[in-house]
Amino acid sequence: MHQNHFVLIRVAVMMARICRMQAITSGEFMRRFVLVFLRYFLIALCLGAPVGAQTSPGETGGQGLKPILNYISSAWDTLTRSMTECQSLVDPKISVRPILYLPKELPEPSTVQTLTDKCNVRVEALPVEIHHLGEITTGNIDPPGLLYLPNKYVVPGGRFNEMYGWDSYFIIRGLLQAGRVELARGMVDNFFFEIEHYGAMLNANRTYYLTRSQPPFLSSMVVDVYQAVRKQGGAEDRAWLERAYNDLSKDHEMWTSDPHLAGQTELSRYYDFGDGPPQEAVQDETGFYRKVSEYFFLHPKQADEYVIETQPKVEQNVAGAAYTLEVCEASTTMQHPQCDKARPFKLSKDYYKGDRSMRESGFDVSFRFGAFGSATHHFAPVCLNSLLYKTEKDLEQISVWLGRSDDAKTWSKRAEDRKKLITKYLWNEQQRLFYDFDFVNGRMSSYAYATTFYPLWAGLATKEQAEAVRRNLKLLEHPGGVAMSTEQTGAQWDLPYGWGCIEMLVIDGLRRYGDNNDADRVSYEFLATVAANFRRDGTIREKYNVVSKSSEAHVELGYEMNVVGFGWTNAAFLDLLHNLPKSMADRLEQEQNQPLSAMK
Repeated sequence: MHQNHFVLIRVAVMMARICRMQAITSGEFMRRFVLVFLRYFLIALCLGAPVGAQTSPGETGGQGLKPILNYISSAWDTLTRSMTECQSLVDPKISVRPILYLPKELPEPSTVQTLTDKCNVRVEALPVEIHHLGEITTGNIDPPGLLYLPNKYVVPGGRFNEMYGWDSYFIIRGLLQAGRVELARGMVDNFFFEIEHYGAMLNANRTYYLTRSQPPFLSSMVVDVYQAVRKQGGAEDRAWLERAYNDLSKDHEMWTSDPHLAGQTELSRYYDFGDGPPQEAVQDETGFYRKVSEYFFLHPKQADEYVIETQPKVEQNVAGAAYTLEVCEASTTMQHPQCDKARPFKLSKDYYKGDRSMRESGFDVSFRFGAFGSATHHFAPVCLNSLLYKTEKDLEQISVWLGRSDDAKTWSKRAEDRKKLITKYLWNEQQRLFYDFDFVNGRMSSYAYATTFYPLWAGLATKEQAEAVRRNLKLLEHPGGVAMSTEQTGAQWDLPYGWGCIEMLVIDGLRRYGDNNDADRVSYEFLATVAANFRRDGTIREKYNVVSKSSEAHVELGYEMNVVGFGWTNAAFLDLLHNLPKSMADRLEQEQNQPLSAMK
């Protein structure tokens, strides 16, 4: 089925639900349907979906990699947003009239003064100045809207029409490969703006994300952009480095202070400052929490008191929507089945805290931190603490560039202390892999996950640890690349899915420790998967089934679509291709000239 048909069906279903809830007339239904469909059509057109796509499926034979490279090149502009363009304000996740919020203390910039008439959008100031996450109750910002950023930025694509925290690191690497240095630098400056005016590097620039951050890749963005500017012959910008140092230090402090501390381990954890179900999930992931409830009833050992029967007029530690459990006899005749009285229940506040924190981790949804990520805030994760080690090493380097030798020594010591803690809590000598640590129950996880390669990417693994992890690559490697886990849970961040961002980190880690053979092979597997599927449907996707080497995503848990665009997959393709040996790149090129029927 064509992608546009999926959009049409989704809009029809969504509007039918609204019809039922609000009892609107058929005429009003049609009016709303047309408006919403036009909105989704505009999104598809703007974000690189197959509406007017540059390449038709199956038409790239004989041109090698040129069609996909052209698609990626044009996508940087297709996915670029700014505060002066109407398409930047649309939120595919929440159906509200677009509104742009400015920091309380910021005078309205001249660049946004035309938005009211041009885009039929309100421009308002946030109710208070924000100095740190959790300082404002996002549910009180009604309607939710876009947060102002001063510079252009690249969005991932599809339902993700805003600038995301960790996506942007990979996107920036792609931009630098494409020579788009100024656009990349502008995105880094936007993150400085977020830290200075919204309290942290945000999950993304929407009001409902003001309670959480995302994996801290910002220092890596700063170092990469700074080096790219110098490589281009740009003058050393000490003021920019000073700003970077101050903002990175503030963001690092957030991750290394309560409530982001992982118990007594001195490591850090993911933690969302909000409570209850997040706004975007309630509206955009219809039925998700109902599926969670059903799963916990069928798997009580994993429920961990997340399901609580509600009692009238009793204060309980619950949140979110109410559900009912009704047990009936299985009827085998026309006779009406006998049922027990329906029992009302809700999910606990602790479950929603874990769910929100899982979203801060970026790995939503996986069973890595318990079922549905429900215990995310109970773990010291390999990924986060490797990133904080990398941040500390980057701050050491920035201190050297700024001539601050004492600061450089301080950051070096902090990095070494974290390295020792990671080995103590997160390295499994028997399994020869890095695992997350459940600090609440005082035990190491046994959930094998692709983040075991983060310590290699960050350079904190010893040579012996890196070699041991390399030998275990076979646990996660498949014909289309590296899968996220060894567990097929129905969640998109588990088996059988592979994501361009993680392929990049795994391959970087292998190369960092001299394993180019494995890195080249995995690169080729993933590149060939992306290229072959581009041949079939003319698009680049958010994720791929690396077992079947397809872009088909039968996701049962989380949002169901395999988003088109797509920022970090575009970047991964450029980056992996750039580092592939010429002989393998030539082979990939030739493979794209074969008929689709001949490609495996």
